[in-house]
Amino acid sequence: MSEKSEKKIEEKIQKDRKQEAKKKPETRVVREETLVRILSTDIPGNKKVLAGLTRIKGVSWGFSNGTCHMLGIDKTKKISELSAEEIKNISEFIKKPRLPEFMMNRRKDFETGLSSHLTGSDLDIKKEFDIKRLKKIRSYRGWRHATGQPTRGQRTRSHFRTRGKGVKKAVGVMSKPRPGKTG
Repeated sequence: MSEKSEKKIEEKIQKDRKQEAKKKPETRVVREETLVRILSTDIPGNKKVLAGLTRIKGVSWGFSNGTCHMLGIDKTKKISELSAEEIKNISEFIKKPRLPEFMMNRRKDFETGLSSHLTGSDLDIKKEFDIKRLKKIRSYRGWRHATGQPTRGQRTRSHFRTRGKGVKKAVGVMSKPRPGKTG
């Protein structure tokens, strides 16, 4: 490169820097992402209370709505705006809800006969034990679980094509060869 071209490049760079300095700096509001922990679940702070509570395993939209209504918490309030006392009240309420029985996720338990509401890993464990019990007593639903088939009455003609016992390779359909075609 020649000296003239190097000077031109340097001048252009300096000119660009001056123009950048004259411009007003952009004001960006960078909000730090806060997480609120309720019942061993991290909930993003920018979520509204109604939507944020549904992140907890075992809490549905209806249950979340009922929780907000019973505790008198604004549903449109952000999770990060909740006080420590409100978070404590929410977690206690979810553990022992005072809602109608139809909103519970464990109605008339097989062993105890009581209705309760389970969340998190308790829900997973109970579900697993229920499926094991169904398999052990050889019920129709247990048999369907064991073979990897749908248990709630779906049609299986075109879906759920498996080779059984967890192998998920699809089974093809043989079509009749057309007359006059080879191969």
